[in-house]
Amino acid sequence: MKLKDKVALVTGSSSGIGRGVAIAFAREGADVVVNYPTGDQAANAKAACSEIAKLGRKAIAMEADVAIEADVKKLCAAANDRFGRIDILVNNAGIAVAAPVQDIPVEQWDRVIAVHLRGTFLMTREVLPQMYARGSGRIINTASQLAYKGAPGFAHYTAAKGAILSFTRSVALEIGDRGITINCVAPGATRTPILDDVPPTLLEQIRQGIPLGRIAEVDDIVPSYVFLASEDGRHYQGQCISPNGGDVFL
Repeated sequence: MKLKDKVALVTGSSSGIGRGVAIAFAREGADVVVNYPTGDQAANAKAACSEIAKLGRKAIAMEADVAIEADVKKLCAAANDRFGRIDILVNNAGIAVAAPVQDIPVEQWDRVIAVHLRGTFLMTREVLPQMYARGSGRIINTASQLAYKGAPGFAHYTAAKGAILSFTRSVALEIGDRGITINCVAPGATRTPILDDVPPTLLEQIRQGIPLGRIAEVDDIVPSYVFLASEDGRHYQGQCISPNGGDVFL
């Protein structure tokens, strides 16, 4: 029960790593706001809430596009109305679309940057004032090991993840003496819906490049979030931990 009676808001938590984090937080004693981007994820979000309820914790599912300021304000207001506060913010919402640089439409570039980077900024900005008022809080941003090594066909994705690292470090310098921590988790390749469209031959190449010899499951990733959200991570500030099987050595 490392997060007993805490309130966590996890963006992009209707599937993948975000869902795993939301459920892991509940297992550790937290109530959770499950965020999903569009109506086609509503059923998945409600299913996550049901699983959290079975663990004896409370949860609500809220639709919001984290790249839209008005949606972010509604999402945080709903969390505050239901639970009274937000102790832990996980900025996890993200999308990935493959294309070589010369073929990336401006609209696609802008959308990828908006969901990852603008969303992280908007959510952090919205939640920080209440954390300042309490003198406590945890913010965890989802980066990627690809922010360090790059990836052909994913210039927009890796650029956004690299910017999240820099954003995290700058905010850490601002909030360091306010009782709030902000850190990153940079997962390696993980079996989530983002990999559904990756050809098996490419997945095998990725697997072979990982020293541990396998692509991660969500359960391999979520303990890093629990650690940073809990009292165990109290002396981590502006850091990035990367459960990646040895794909990148930070």
